[in-house]
Amino acid sequence: MTAVTLTSSPALAPLLARGALRSPFKRPAPDADFPRTRLVLPGVRVDLAKLAAYERVCGFPTGEPDLPLTYPHVLGFPLAMRLMSARDFPLPLLGLVHTSIEIVRGAALAADRAYDVEVWVEGLAARPRGVEATVVTALRWGGGLVWESRSRYLARTALAHPPALLDRPESDPRRASSRAPDDAPLPVVAEWSLGGDVGRRYGAVSGDRNPIHLYPLTARLFGFPRAIAHGMWTVARCLAAHGTGGSAVVRAEFRAPVLLPGTVAYGADGSGRFELRGGGGRVHVRGEVRGE
Repeated sequence: MTAVTLTSSPALAPLLARGALRSPFKRPAPDADFPRTRLVLPGVRVDLAKLAAYERVCGFPTGEPDLPLTYPHVLGFPLAMRLMSARDFPLPLLGLVHTSIEIVRGAALAADRAYDVEVWVEGLAARPRGVEATVVTALRWGGGLVWESRSRYLARTALAHPPALLDRPESDPRRASSRAPDDAPLPVVAEWSLGGDVGRRYGAVSGDRNPIHLYPLTARLFGFPRAIAHGMWTVARCLAAHGTGGSAVVRAEFRAPVLLPGTVAYGADGSGRFELRGGGGRVHVRGEVRGE
């Protein structure tokens, strides 16, 4: 893998436009080639005004000395977009669905430090509904790794992959551990009424303006009846309610889209497990927080 050092964070609007224009010509396949580049952006400092806006949208307390557990994802997002909008990334950017994330944080991250941000594509895998890419984001400080995530993004296709090709999530013990032993609901801690603008508000603070999150019309172009909440907003909102401090390992799966507007129930059992459920008990998000 070739490391490419950037001098500034890529501008998101041109990347979104480039990715949108190239999306119709992408042909997802699990054995396709993908970018073998590790993008590095050294000395990234957090804009405290943007951080406060993110905290308000996601439900974190504002003005804390440390970054919310999920905020490094926002710092790495422009680099991820540069990779995923490139000609050699085989999945169409438009309509990509975030299906899961794993986060490992070594310790609390001070908001006033300068971090080196790195992003790369780890690989592709066949799924029953399409092809999934794993994108890794890492933060380094003082020469050491202090935060790392693995996000999986699905490009839905009409191709039915034979069982032998499927890299099933349940075969990976790291991902299976985020499941409850049965489908019994966790104790409900809170109910949240979500407005139709949640996707637009989160897009404004994160830079992720995928059309499936913005308006009913743009979401319907990709097969959704209404706009859906960002997976990263749902897990951030859960972690804001759960609370995380110091070292932590988080694993979350986005099981079903959260349609906007809507009402969801946040559940937690005190052991680290959490979930979001909608009407009829449908599981939208299921995850787990552990101390490292």
